[in-house]
Order: sequence, then structure tokens, then C-alpha cells
Amino acid sequence: MPTWFELLSPFLIGGISGCTATTFVQPMDTVKVRIQVRSELKGQGQSINVSTIDIVKDIIKTEGPFGFYKGIGAALLRQVTYATTRLGLYRAIDDHYKRTHGRSMIFWERCLASSFSGFVGSIVGNPADLCLVRFQADTLLPEAQRRNYKNVFDALYRIVSEEGLITLWRGSLPTVIRAIAMNLSMLTTYDQIKDIIVSLHGKGKEDYMDKLLSSAAAGIGCAIASLPPDNLKTKLQRMKKDPTTGQFPYKNIGDCFLKTIQREGVTGLWVGLPVFYTRVGPHAMITLLVQDTLTQMWNPPKKKN
Repeated sequence: MPTWFELLSPFLIGGISGCTATTFVQPMDTVKVRIQVRSELKGQGQSINVSTIDIVKDIIKTEGPFGFYKGIGAALLRQVTYATTRLGLYRAIDDHYKRTHGRSMIFWERCLASSFSGFVGSIVGNPADLCLVRFQADTLLPEAQRRNYKNVFDALYRIVSEEGLITLWRGSLPTVIRAIAMNLSMLTTYDQIKDIIVSLHGKGKEDYMDKLLSSAAAGIGCAIASLPPDNLKTKLQRMKKDPTTGQFPYKNIGDCFLKTIQREGVTGLWVGLPVFYTRVGPHAMITLLVQDTLTQMWNPPKKKN
């Protein structure tokens, strides 16, 4: 029978891993959101530059270096909820398989476990994710329309009081799709490729280089699979009612998907892919490597008598 620590440690390790990675890659996440928002505005006919270099210069000029960490409180809260759940649940399921079946999960079992974990994590983490997107996109709104949240807790309070509790889950469908794509391409790919590499070199035990290569491959898969739903999620979560018509620009995820393709083309779903990879790739690598390291430190293999 596992101890309470053994049951809870995957969740604690998942949260620490996610927060560590986010601290390093938050600047790229801010730039990624600005690219997506500017691309949307450009598609609506506004004359606006979507160059990554120009966006970086603009942030430094108007907000200073700390502008890259706008919404860091919401980002860390998101990891405490989202990463703790999605990473911890997947590892808890894998640990359960090892205890009850005497083996790790096979490929299709990993696909199911990672998808389920991503689904649950996205529901838990959507409120903090909504706050994060609004923090990062707020400066691109006309001054009169800016929300000017003081911090993540002020954002949560005002969203509920001004827009209703259910608004905290606005954009939850693309968030769920993104989380499933992210978990599936990240966790399943990482474990599967690591197993293949270990079997090829015949050492019978993974080393640091195996983990590094596997995490790099997982990062590439994450970026390609999760950017389209991430793009739609950003647009749905930051949208405001038009002051003249009183209508939201998008009715639902399907409407957002069609309008994005009409205005920006199919490739518009992957706008900012290089920047997105520099955010998602290192985030996945740091998360997975920290998670593996902490797991080995806190749960060393038991010696056989």
C-alpha cells in the first residue's frame, strides 16, 4: 500500500516543475501572446506590425524589461493549478500501473492517461489562464478599454463580479483541446522516445542524454500540436464586446476558427510558431527534466534484498 507521500509527491513535483519552467520562459510567452493579438488586429484591417523583433523593442520601450513578466503571478498560479494536476495525475496513473501490473504503461495507455490528465488539468487551470492572457494583452487595447487589473487576485475578483463566475471558463474548449494536445505530444512522446532510446543503446537504464533528447523531441511535438488551439484560446479569452454593437467578435470556437482562417489564412493558426517553440520547447524540456530529477531524488529505487 503506497504512503500518503508517495500518492501526493507526483502532484507536488508536477507543480514545482511547471513553476520552474514558467519562471524561465515567461518572456517568450508574453511575446507569443502579443504576436497572436497583433495578427488578429492586422487581419481586421489595422495597420500594425507583427514582427517579433519590433514587438520585443516595443515592450522594452513602453514597459521596460519587467514588461516581459507581465502577468507572472497569474502564470505561476496557472502552473500551481494546471501543471500540478496534468503532470501529477499522469505520473500517479503511471505509478498505479507499475504497482498493480508490474510494468509501465504501453503506448495506447499512455495516450489515454495523458489525454485524460490534460483534460482535467485544463478545467482546473482555465481561470488562471484567462487572467494571464488578459494581463499580457491589456496594453494592446485602447486606453479607455483596458482592464488594468492590479494582480491575479484582483483579476479573479473583478471577472466574477463584473462578468459572472462562468466567465472564468471562457475559452475552455480550446483550452481543453490545447491541453490534451500538449499532454499527448509531451508526456506520451517523452516516455515513448525515452523507452526506444534505452532499448537501442542496450544499457537497460536511462541516462541524462536520453532524457535530454527525449524532452527536446517532446518540445517540438508540443509546439506543432498545441499552437492552433492556443491561438483560438487567446482570441476568445481576451475578447471584449464591441462598444457600438454590444456584440462579442466571436460566437464560439467554431466561429473563431472560421474567421481566423478567412482573415489570416490556414497558416494564421500557426502564426508565431518560431516564438511559440522558443516558449513551449524549453518549457517542456525544463519541466520534464526537473520532474524526472525530483522524482529520482524523492523516490529513489528501493534496494532489493
